[in-house]
Amino acid sequence: MKKVEAILKDFAEIAGNPQREAADFKARTGKGAVGILPYYAPEELVYAAGYLPVGIWGGQKKISKASTYLPAFACSLMQSIMEMEIEGAYDFLEAVLISVPCDTLKCLSQKWKGTSPVIVFTHPQNRKLESANTFLVEEYKIVKAKLESILEVKIADQEIHHAIEIYNENKKITREFAEAASKYPQIIDPVKRHVVMKARLFMDKAKHTAMLKELLDALKSLPIEPWAGKKVVLTGIMAEPNELLGILKDLNIAVVADDLAQEGRQVRVDAPAGSDPLYRLAKVWQNLEGCSLATDTQKARGPMLLEMARKHQVDAAIVCMMKFCDPEEWDYPVLYRQFQDAGLRSLLIEIDQQMDTFEQARTRLQSLVEILA
Repeated sequence: MKKVEAILKDFAEIAGNPQREAADFKARTGKGAVGILPYYAPEELVYAAGYLPVGIWGGQKKISKASTYLPAFACSLMQSIMEMEIEGAYDFLEAVLISVPCDTLKCLSQKWKGTSPVIVFTHPQNRKLESANTFLVEEYKIVKAKLESILEVKIADQEIHHAIEIYNENKKITREFAEAASKYPQIIDPVKRHVVMKARLFMDKAKHTAMLKELLDALKSLPIEPWAGKKVVLTGIMAEPNELLGILKDLNIAVVADDLAQEGRQVRVDAPAGSDPLYRLAKVWQNLEGCSLATDTQKARGPMLLEMARKHQVDAAIVCMMKFCDPEEWDYPVLYRQFQDAGLRSLLIEIDQQMDTFEQARTRLQSLVEILA
């Protein structure tokens, strides 16, 4: 148990100090970091260049400066990113990759106020056509060329293939962790589960894989005990601030599965085998299902969540609704109806990174527990 706690502590320190992790990487390799804005990007190209991909997911910030550049109805996540970039939080990055699947990201990409060079690219939304893969390969060629120019490196195909295999292994191990965590809710509470998943965004994926393997070995040596609390699946963009996860912990609610863009969706799809590394990466986008940012006329997200709920015998689904996120809000009525039709209890919690009081969320979650009793 002490070993599990020690590894979880290491993950928590990395999740809370991404700049320090980037500094340690540079001290070890001589290479810097490249920022990756939500929600999806070909990180493997950065990794193949020898640089560290670092996720940019904002933080708990009071907004003042960002309102000069973004409208008040821009989502909470992008507001906090804009605030932090104006303050120079991301100026240590060698470059920043930005995909633009929503209107707010398009706006942010055009108004970036950090000093790092910005590389903007587009994910095609008519994803199921083969022409979408062709288009995305061309977009990735542009990203690759710009990275080579900014970083003054040459990114060989064999290095991209190697990076893809490292990422595929990390995704597999992270999925195994999520599965194991569902069996040990007494040990892996919602906060600890989150920091393991979040630390991945800031780490060398080979290092994250090694730490996860060590954690899984230690965890699986412990006995599985019955869980007396409630079990939930989370869906949405993210479940921060951490105080919300702390409320789940306090109320004896275990997160046994997730469909969060910041967590589970990042590791949902492996790059398939193939001879063209950029085409392999393009297929990841085509094969991604169940995300509001990836157009899906069949609305498979609900059935996917219902299958997660069935598999893990959850008591409810919690929709973590990012404030002012239009794609998520458009999907919610469909999700709600699908949950109702299947008899799965659900609760919507608004996610706002500017939150500084959490009593309303606590009351709503307490009410859910009482209804489920």
